[in-house]
Amino acid sequence: MIPTLEEAQIILEKYNKEDFHLRHASVVSGVMRYFAKKHDPERSEYWAVVGLLHDIDFEIYPDEHCVKGEELLRENGVDESIIRAAMSHGFGIVPTPHEPTHIMEKILFAADELTGLIGAAALMRPSKSTLDLEVSSVKKKYKDKKFAAGCSRDVINSGAEKLGWTLDELIGETILAMRTLE
Repeated sequence: MIPTLEEAQIILEKYNKEDFHLRHASVVSGVMRYFAKKHDPERSEYWAVVGLLHDIDFEIYPDEHCVKGEELLRENGVDESIIRAAMSHGFGIVPTPHEPTHIMEKILFAADELTGLIGAAALMRPSKSTLDLEVSSVKKKYKDKKFAAGCSRDVINSGAEKLGWTLDELIGETILAMRTLE
């Protein structure tokens, strides 16, 4: 089954209760929809579903992230293409065999960590918004390893590299994507 966004939300909420995880899933979903409109417009809901479900297991199985995610999605009858795409964001970080190969998977890999960093940078601004956030401000925070320390700079760099984009391009496009969510 390829779930609608509404069906995916129900599946997500079976395993996620904390506002932080639900918000992160929503942000990544919205960012994926934004990128789909540029790269695969006919499948924007599909991309959004992948983004919504990518961390389905993280709240209850953080030590088995992406492994349990596959199981949970299969138990809910989710199509293998979505499982593969969603779990590919953990490639090289957790024990998942799914290397990001499709542009959607590469964007998810890169944007997952970056949305956290951009969100944290936005919260430091008086506006608490991405609407007035610039790439240079994010880059300044990016260089400070103590800032949003849970957001892996190595993964973000690797994601930009996988896409063939500069770090500035990735940050700039992800900021624009996040602006669409405000």
